[in-house]
Amino acid sequence: MSIVELKQVVVGYHRQPILPPVDLAVSPGVVLGVVGPNGSGKTTLVRALLGLLKPLSGTISFPKGRPRFGYVPQRAVVDLSFPLSAYEVTLMGRYGLIGPFRRPGKADEEKTMAALKDAGIVDLAHRPFHALSGGQRQRVLIARALASEPEVLILDEPTNGLDLPSERAMLDLVASFTKRQMAVVLISHQLALVADYASELALLGGRGRPLLVGSSAEILTGEKLSEVYGRQIVVMNIQGHPLVMVGHEHR
Repeated sequence: MSIVELKQVVVGYHRQPILPPVDLAVSPGVVLGVVGPNGSGKTTLVRALLGLLKPLSGTISFPKGRPRFGYVPQRAVVDLSFPLSAYEVTLMGRYGLIGPFRRPGKADEEKTMAALKDAGIVDLAHRPFHALSGGQRQRVLIARALASEPEVLILDEPTNGLDLPSERAMLDLVASFTKRQMAVVLISHQLALVADYASELALLGGRGRPLLVGSSAEILTGEKLSEVYGRQIVVMNIQGHPLVMVGHEHR
């Protein structure tokens, strides 16, 4: 059974649609890639998914009841001026469960350390957040989201600013969470990279071009990608990994 279902959902601002109607389901244990160029509506769609933006039309439903969401923002929007440790940043993920005017207890401290361990950075617990590398900060933000015990983990451009080995390590880590039947939503402009991990894709072309939703195998064809991006695109499979080659823009 799906955790979240979107049926003919239209999103936008000031009554102006950004995307065509969206039919989409988020299921346990699945990596959903929301992929498209900058300005194509990826973040707007996810804001609606999180309940932060009311759809212009259509319905968003939760067949199992409203789930807990864990959200990992882009590192570029994180304020580094606060003198907090990696542990303290991660502990912030517990605040929604603790409730107002209550102090974290032993169980919260244990969950925080478990989240740091799951993110592979328990050894950085007492390091200042601002002193960490970009990849380490990203893992702390993931740990903060994990501390909230989410059923749906949403990551906004989690590989931005990382080198290729670090990108792969980050997505290997994120994909491993599906073993717990957690749903993972990856927002990215890097189609080939995300397609290597996502079993399902929502492909946004922007600029009035079509929106495609389906399995990665269904979406990753040269014909469909060319239609969405308005360019000649060829897809090849190299040792089980997709290679997307982009040609000239259609006139």
